[in-house]
Amino acid sequence: MMRSLFAGVSGLKNHQTRMDVIGNNISNVNTYGFKASRVTFQDMLSQTISGAARPQENVGGVNPRQVGLGMTIASIDRLFTQGSLQTTGNQTDLAISGDGFFMVSDGDRTLYTRAGNFALDRDGVLVNPANGLKVQGWMATRNENGEMAVNTSGTPEDIVVPIYSKVEARETSFVRYQSNLDARMPVVPPNATARMRASAGVTTNIDVYDNQGDPHRLTLTFWKTSPNQWTASAAITNTEGAVTIDVPGGANQPNQANTSTRINLRFSPEGRLISVADDASPDELNQGNLIANMNFRIAGDPNVRSVRLELGKAGILEGVTQFSSQSTTRAVEQDGYGMGYMESYNIDDSGVITGVYSNGVRQTLAQVGMAVFTNPMGLTASGENFFESSNNSGEANIGSANSAGRGKVVAGTLEMSNVDLSDQFTDMIITQRGFQANSRTITTSDQMLQELINLKR
Repeated sequence: MMRSLFAGVSGLKNHQTRMDVIGNNISNVNTYGFKASRVTFQDMLSQTISGAARPQENVGGVNPRQVGLGMTIASIDRLFTQGSLQTTGNQTDLAISGDGFFMVSDGDRTLYTRAGNFALDRDGVLVNPANGLKVQGWMATRNENGEMAVNTSGTPEDIVVPIYSKVEARETSFVRYQSNLDARMPVVPPNATARMRASAGVTTNIDVYDNQGDPHRLTLTFWKTSPNQWTASAAITNTEGAVTIDVPGGANQPNQANTSTRINLRFSPEGRLISVADDASPDELNQGNLIANMNFRIAGDPNVRSVRLELGKAGILEGVTQFSSQSTTRAVEQDGYGMGYMESYNIDDSGVITGVYSNGVRQTLAQVGMAVFTNPMGLTASGENFFESSNNSGEANIGSANSAGRGKVVAGTLEMSNVDLSDQFTDMIITQRGFQANSRTITTSDQMLQELINLKR
């Protein structure tokens, strides 16, 4: 039987396989996260009619004479090129710009996907709504500073977004000031009344919160007592007894009651705050952070509350200053808040999910995990836009997005298929012509065999 018949058959079969791959690519042109495949061919083992001969003294070498036996498929490669991102406006739709895969789990195995069309189920779990597989990442936990943080070195787990949950009230622990005291203001005499000090001084207001989340208006009043020196006193609404201010130092022992209601601020001629001291004791700070502890009791509560007043750093142009310009009254930051309800959430490019609460608090809830592979082409497709690791893909390198070579997460978008129709239709034409040419090889070989058979006549 002629070898060309089998060569033609191999061409037909393998071009049909290539057409199958092209058809699958075209059918998934609108599948989110789909990655196109390609087929490469290689020739089969050739039959050697005669081998090569090396050159002799009087004659040159002779090349081998071989007849090919057809072709076969070398590989079917999946192309992980970036697909275009389509804006959906749905906050739980996630796309990856760059390398990496989202991780989903059914509890027993972990699958990987580029399709981020996720949603929340009844329990607030982030899932793939088509099959209920749960998106993997890390939930935030409270650290030693009392803040919610994500530990991406831990084992990935299910992600839960607690819609309409509560955040507990937080008591104010510090207030940070960035104010300017006008150096041109007149000196207030020592026997001036509180009204005179308030009218000739600078007043700063901010709300601070107790442990129940109730706001209390903190008023800090500054007045000039001598050149480059100011005195400050504090008042808080709904308090019992005097509001005292204590500069940390050695004069007041831990069990000794502090009775100072004022602090003195001293400035350099250039307007920089250089020290803060108690008005009723020798306690003074003139290096590093210049702070004072304000102590008070809320009406009906016997416990003494304390708030740290952060006034700036010694000799540094931050915090409270004294320049010949209009006074500013700015308490720029405090860390307390009342109870709130979660109203919305957002996802940043690192996959961090942040809850937004009715009291203005923004709190980290969780982070979506991402996996990368040394050889993503070695992954095994398992259907439904999912892949599984294989012996040649390498182990999953799991971590946070937008780090260590992983792509960034783009919320509110989905990655479209990377199938290029112009390429696919061109490959279809080439495949069709290849199939047609191989069929002609079989037809012609058949005609030759027919002629051979006719020799008997």
